[in-house]
Amino acid sequence: MRRRSFIGGVASVGATLASPVRVRAQAPPARIGVLVGPTTTLDPFLKDFRERLLALGYVEGRTFNLEIRVSEGRVERSPLLAAELVREKVDAIVALQTPNAEAAKSATSAIPIVMIAGDPVGTGLIANLARPGGNITGISTATAEASGKCVQFLREMLPELKRVAAICNSLDPFSQQFLEQIQQAAAALGVAAVPLFYKGPDGFEAAFTSEPAAFEAAVIQPSLGSTRPAEFAVARRLPSASPNRVFALAGGLLSYSGNQARMFSDAADYVDKILKGARPADLPVQQPTVFDLVVNKKTAAALGLSIPPSLLATADELVE
Repeated sequence: MRRRSFIGGVASVGATLASPVRVRAQAPPARIGVLVGPTTTLDPFLKDFRERLLALGYVEGRTFNLEIRVSEGRVERSPLLAAELVREKVDAIVALQTPNAEAAKSATSAIPIVMIAGDPVGTGLIANLARPGGNITGISTATAEASGKCVQFLREMLPELKRVAAICNSLDPFSQQFLEQIQQAAAALGVAAVPLFYKGPDGFEAAFTSEPAAFEAAVIQPSLGSTRPAEFAVARRLPSASPNRVFALAGGLLSYSGNQARMFSDAADYVDKILKGARPADLPVQQPTVFDLVVNKKTAAALGLSIPPSLLATADELVE
């Protein structure tokens, strides 16, 4: 045994006996990879994720470190960033939104992945919610269903609504489920759904300029971003919604989504269980039970819209 502590030239028995404990206490911090799409999602995620880890007894810099990669909403970058995290040999990867979860799944079958993504069964990320199998578990955001609710809320705001655009990210495997729910909700209301597919955040702006008379409102897929679509929609004077809370906070008319703070905190719970030895395959995937409707009153006023009392009463948050 290598002896590290000496007193007066004689090895300290206490130090020798205590060395195994000291080695455990000095174990390197767990390395948690974070793979995020739009930058606007990063700060809210980190706040809730870190707070929950702290509550679970983790201390950043001592018991865990974060390796953060942001694709800026550019889906083509996700595989490269996921591969970076694998090369860094992180202990777990948290992947937000379907493109990042798919990139992480393609990059590794060994490192546990905690996803926050829409319809993971339908997109093939997992086998089923109860026993996901493989190295992936986490939270199904119910974003597809929430996109349908966005159509209903837009109709409440615009009783004469006849045509709503579903602005989809063609690079996102989740886009088909997103579109289908919008089409179903629109059909039930007697509203025509206009599907528009664009390749990432640089393409969606064409939807607001190329077919200006094709629709009167829009639901925007979250992987296209939040701030730019919200700003562009207001400039175009187009009432718009998204199943992403950040969209309404960034200036969009309204958003409806699973409670993001709860989902981000739940992701920390999954990471905690995995670091303590649980297998992702054995951890059931959660679905949100709390949903938030956010209405931006300032944007409604700028668009010349009156918010119905029913929406004011229903809204969980009003942006003044």
